[in-house]
Parts: sequence; structure tokens; C-alpha cells
Amino acid sequence: MQACRAIKVWPIDNLQGNPKMSDTSCDLFVIGGGSGGVRAARIAAGHGARVALAEEYRYGGTCVIRGCVPKKLLVLASRLADEFGRAPAYGWTLGDARFDWRALREAKDREIARLEGIYRNNLVASGVRVFESRAVLEAPDTVRLLATGETVRAERILIATGGVPMRPDIPGAELAITSDDVFDLPELPKRMIIEGGGFIAVEFACLLKRLGVQVTLFYRGELILRGFDDDLRRHLDAAMREDGIEIRTRTTITAIERDGAAYRVSDDRGSSTGTDLVMLATGRVPNVHGLGLERAGVEVGADGAIRVGEDSRTSVRRIWAVGDVTGRVALTPVAIREGHAFADTEFGGRPWHCDHRDVPVAVFATPEIGTVGLTEAQARERHANIDIYRSSFRPMSNVLEADAKRMLVKLVVERDTDRVLGVHLCGPDAAEMIQLAAIPLKMGATKRQFDQTVAVHPSAAEELVTMRTPA
Repeated sequence: MQACRAIKVWPIDNLQGNPKMSDTSCDLFVIGGGSGGVRAARIAAGHGARVALAEEYRYGGTCVIRGCVPKKLLVLASRLADEFGRAPAYGWTLGDARFDWRALREAKDREIARLEGIYRNNLVASGVRVFESRAVLEAPDTVRLLATGETVRAERILIATGGVPMRPDIPGAELAITSDDVFDLPELPKRMIIEGGGFIAVEFACLLKRLGVQVTLFYRGELILRGFDDDLRRHLDAAMREDGIEIRTRTTITAIERDGAAYRVSDDRGSSTGTDLVMLATGRVPNVHGLGLERAGVEVGADGAIRVGEDSRTSVRRIWAVGDVTGRVALTPVAIREGHAFADTEFGGRPWHCDHRDVPVAVFATPEIGTVGLTEAQARERHANIDIYRSSFRPMSNVLEADAKRMLVKLVVERDTDRVLGVHLCGPDAAEMIQLAAIPLKMGATKRQFDQTVAVHPSAAEELVTMRTPA
């Protein structure tokens, strides 16, 4: 097959539904209509490949349907509670502000439906043949559509099925919800126990507290957000406790049982706690169950993630995988870049791969976190001499309040080269700032170059270029 050629599109009358495929083959078959799969399909089709894609649920995947996008909408809604509380300090007198969960849920549903339509329409407009069906591997070059039982032969197959919430093996686990279920709750509970200490757990703890839910967080570790910089972890932990979120560390749920219309949760410290709802946010696992990986000979790791090389190719020559299903960096923009790199390399004659180093990350807790590069602990393990620049201050948006929270800004610098190895922020607009800070860090900028940049005043971001003395 030629790397680049005139575009071949599917017959226009076959773009919808599940037309007969028994005697049909394609250049690329994508399993999964999330961000990584959709990007790969569209780019490959743009390079002239005949592409088919199957999605069993809704187009857009975890991010659009039950992850980043609806969560951010809920986060923004929850932060209005802070704004209403802050308003009197700035001279505003507000009336009776009331929150309506159902109104927010319906508005969220309309936006998700709009985005899903865009994803699907963009596939069709690109010449991708779409199938509303679960697809499984029958052989290294064959996919079967479960909706019809028909098969498709493909020169290349891309698996982009994402991840699913993990449920611990404890009595009563089926009584709990996961982060996938929060968005469609008919009403919010008065009390909720959340188990987990990762970004999903802390994000939902913060937003639900602001929407009026009494939240208790159970976490097996000693400090939330394992893997993040320790200063960020301590800063957010203190802010969450100050907001009234109860955090029980070194505590794991051992059983959940019904207690009338509510639930009772037992833990490994011998305590029993009543609650109206339990949410398990103990992580996500690759969505590989029943895909037919064994039939096709695709190898997986101990965690169930599909093993891939730098080019996203699996152990089978004709099969690739991108996104969360590979267990690499479980972030939507990473999945998109992996899918794009695959399509350019295999169909466009432009070989490249996604660089998984120095990926900026946002945690949409309140206050939010933005981070990129090495943590202080990682930097000290890899480099002999490290300087830390740290500033904690009241951002201007809070200064007129009597009880204002502080913001944290931190730079990790290699002393011998002066290179900035890590940027860590916790406070208002941290996610917006970290995207821009990631660019000079990725380019290898030095602390002196940060210092030579004129500050934007008054702003929280100016602390990035005004810290002069190592902590």
C-alpha cells in the first residue's frame, strides 16, 4: 500500500448504520470512538486510507462523555459558590442564590450531546465509515461486529478502547457508584463517602462539597495525590480540610452494606460510618475485557494494559494501540497525539512518535493544580545539586476577604545547568498558567531566562519570574 495517495472514501450510502461487510476490507479499522481513535481515523483518512471505526456506546469516549468535559462543567458550577461568598467583600449584595442540580445536569447533557454529534459528524465528513457496534478481534487482520456478527478484514487495526473504573473486591462493592455514574445522578445526596486519593477522587470531593454535599474522603496512603510534588499535595490537603472535607488517610473500605435508605461503610481501622452514597474512585484499568486479544495474539501486562512500543505497535505486526488502554500516560491530549503520530507514520509518510516526557497536568480540584516536569523528589534522585524556589501568597482575587486562601508557586532548578526541571502551581487559574509554563520548560529554559522575562503585574503568574532566592 502506498504511503500517500488520492483519498478513497466509502460509498456515501454506506456511511450510516451497519451495512454488509462480509466481503469488504479496509486499510485501517479503529476499535473505539474516543479522542485517540477518532484522531487517528480522521488523520489516516486524510492521508488517503480507507478507514472504518466502531464505537459501542457514544462518540467522544471517556473525556467527552463521562470524564474531563462534564467534570469541568461541574467544577465551574461548584466554584460559583466561592464567588458568591466572595462577592460581599467586593461591594456586591446578593439575593437568595439557590443551586438546582437537575438544571445543571440537563445543561451538561445538552452540551455533551452537541459535542458527541461533532465527533461523529467529523468522522463521516472525513470519509470514515462508522459502525454503532461493539467490535472484537477475530484474528490479527480481522474484526467482528457484534451487532451483526459480520466481519471486516483490515490491513491495520488500532485499539483505542480507553479505560474503565476499577471496583475493589470487597463485600457490597456493587452498591457503590463510580465517577462514571456521578454525572447522571437523579439528585445529589446529603452525605457521600469517596474512596480514593487520586485526581478523580479529590476533584469530585471538592466540587461536591461546594454543591452542598457533606464529603468524607477515605485514602489508603498517608497523603493524597501520590506521585505529585509533595508541596502540592500538602497544600491541597490543607485547603480541602479547611473547606470542611473530612480526609481519613491510611483508611480503606472493607465492606458496604445497606442501612435502610442509606448505607453503612466498614473500614480496616474498625470504624463504621453511615452515608447516603458511596463513590469508589480507586483508579481506572484498561478496557480490554472481551476484546479477543488472546485470539489475535496481542500481549498484555500484569495490569491488563496492552504492551506497545514507542510507535504504539503491539506484539502483533498489524495491530496498534493508543490511549489509556496502553497504560502509558492516561490523559486525553496524550491519546490524541499518539493517534495522530500513528496515522502520520503509517499512512502519511511522516514518521514521528508522541513524547511522554514533561507532559503538563492539571488537577481541577479547588484550589486547582497545574504541574509539569520533575517533582522535587524526582529531581533529587536524578541530579546532584537542586535549588528550590517557592512562594506562598494570597492571590489578588482573595485579598479583600477576611479568611483568604494562599497560592503556591514552586520551581525546581538544576543548579549546575540552571535549567528549570519542574514547575508546580496550586491556586486559581493554575491549569491555564501551566500550559504556558510547559513551553519554556520543554524547550530547556533556564532560571535566568525566566528571571529575564518581564513580569505581568498584578498577577499570580508573575511569581514564576520574580523569585530570586532559593528556599
